[in-house]
Amino acid sequence: MKGLIVIMDILIHDLSGEEFRSMFGEAHNDVRIIADTRTIRYCTGCFNCWIKTPGKCVLKDGYSNMGELLSKSEKVTIISRCFYGSYSPFVKNVLDRSIPYLLPFFKIKNNETHHKRRYQNNIRLEVHFYGENITEKEAETAKKLVKANCINFYIKNYEISFSRSFDELRGKVNAI
Repeated sequence: MKGLIVIMDILIHDLSGEEFRSMFGEAHNDVRIIADTRTIRYCTGCFNCWIKTPGKCVLKDGYSNMGELLSKSEKVTIISRCFYGSYSPFVKNVLDRSIPYLLPFFKIKNNETHHKRRYQNNIRLEVHFYGENITEKEAETAKKLVKANCINFYIKNYEISFSRSFDELRGKVNAI
């Protein structure tokens, strides 16, 4: 879509309320916070976000507009506990529910099949994984996963960090 206005940054996280307040306080400027309210439903793979309600998930749980939010974003920050080289279940679910950001049509890119872009904004991505016992193999898997996500979501600018403690994480995450 042409003329799309960038209006916000997004922070997707799985921190507890206390951890979040400890890290960021109360003021959040123009940042949209996507936190676990325990109401998110799992993507059912119905494709209605592409066919019936283009760009918007049909599940009514407060997370149905993830595609639109991404379309208005310049920067997305993800803070997630590292689960076996992947995102936490909540963060993974948010990303699954973000598929309306793309079109249902395919194109070949680097000999791989990918969805076409719905929006033309360029997102910068920061992913901060945390956890006390992240192995080298898990970190390597997580790096490959983020890189694949970036290819799928047409993200060229991204950074990944790993922290073994909350204090270390706090030092790596840019203030919002």
